[in-house]
Amino acid sequence: MPALDQRPVPARTSPVDGPPIDSPPVNTVPATGATIWLTGLPSAGKSTIALAAAGRLRAAGRRVEVLDGDTVRTHLCADLGFSRADRDENVRRIGHVAHLLARNGVLVLVAVVSPYAGARAAVRAEHSSSGTPFVEVHVTTPTEVCGDRDVKGLYARQRAGELRGLTGVDDPYEAPAAPELRLPAHQQTAAASVAALHAALDGWGLA
Repeated sequence: MPALDQRPVPARTSPVDGPPIDSPPVNTVPATGATIWLTGLPSAGKSTIALAAAGRLRAAGRRVEVLDGDTVRTHLCADLGFSRADRDENVRRIGHVAHLLARNGVLVLVAVVSPYAGARAAVRAEHSSSGTPFVEVHVTTPTEVCGDRDVKGLYARQRAGELRGLTGVDDPYEAPAAPELRLPAHQQTAAASVAALHAALDGWGLA
């Protein structure tokens, strides 16, 4: 077998004599993707924190997507109701989309009630199957504070008998036993919660 030619192959140049076409563009080192899963009761502050954190991360040059539970319900999961099976399917679909994005270098901030521990564990397992980081963040605002905030009027409707199956009131919420981070959003400003989340992500090499 003849010896392989070890001489370097000249890079092709552009028609206007610019930099070599085959030269890698600047800043092509892929950032680590991850899913940051914010779980908590309705009106706990999940979406507020996720959106503000996303803005800060984008300003630093990160590729970021926010998957908000209400928005996803309108599009990807419009066919689902609020039975336990449908809630689990909602989480499964969101988790799958988050995994696809995260394993391709996107930092995904998910803000969804996701009340059942088993469904959240299944999403974590899907991420683990490809070695994709999954960070569970529990926004710990208690029911009484969420009821006072009542951003979408759900608690008022439940008290008036117009709504049944409200998570944390007459439907269970299984709080994470060992999340990577807890944010007591009822004891600090939204800015402080965002700062705490960003500091944690930075410490994990994800910011």
